[in-house]
Amino acid sequence: MGSDNTLRKKNIKIMNNIFAATGIGAMIVFIATVLVAGIAASVLIQTSMELETQAMTTGQQTLGEVATGLAVTDIDGYDLGNGGLVYWLVIGVRARAGSQDVDLGQCVIELSDSSTKNFLTYNPGNFTTKTSINGNVFTDTFYPNSTANSSTTFGIIVLEDGDGSCTVVTPVINKGDHVMLTVNASATFGGLSTRKDIFGMVIPEIGSPGIISFTTPAAYSELVVQLQ
Repeated sequence: MGSDNTLRKKNIKIMNNIFAATGIGAMIVFIATVLVAGIAASVLIQTSMELETQAMTTGQQTLGEVATGLAVTDIDGYDLGNGGLVYWLVIGVRARAGSQDVDLGQCVIELSDSSTKNFLTYNPGNFTTKTSINGNVFTDTFYPNSTANSSTTFGIIVLEDGDGSCTVVTPVINKGDHVMLTVNASATFGGLSTRKDIFGMVIPEIGSPGIISFTTPAAYSELVVQLQ
């Protein structure tokens, strides 16, 4: 009998040890599961926040790209009475509806006559305020005339700028503003003859460009010629 009781006690002790080991193992697995789940949740939350931020930034940039831009309203030429060659061009531009501010100082005019392609940048030396026009936009001082930059730069004539945002240092236009960009076609193309195809763009830093596309008339009957 004594030996049976001793054996029974040993069996109970062994079973208790097994149960204890099983419980500790289950607890370790549970804690590990909680830790892994916590780490995974943290990674997912961080990733979702980064994706949300990126989506908002992309959305704002997309809206800016779609809404912002320039529209070309008209293009006129002046032949100076030099045997049917347009020497000066004025390109009327304004900000598109709903556009953000457009810095003309960062714009590039691209012009091509199928033989050459020219890129023009802003020249602060040919900035003309509204009060300085004196009724004639075809004044030689309004156009790049120096041999150093006349073929690679454009000037600005301010026609309308209610908030005063378009200045010689920061020529920024926004809603309601209207300006003209001046180009020395004599320096750029050697003058524009009749029946000449000209195309290009006024490319802003951000947004849609203004399109330039016209053909010079078959004859220049007037000094001022409407081209587009």
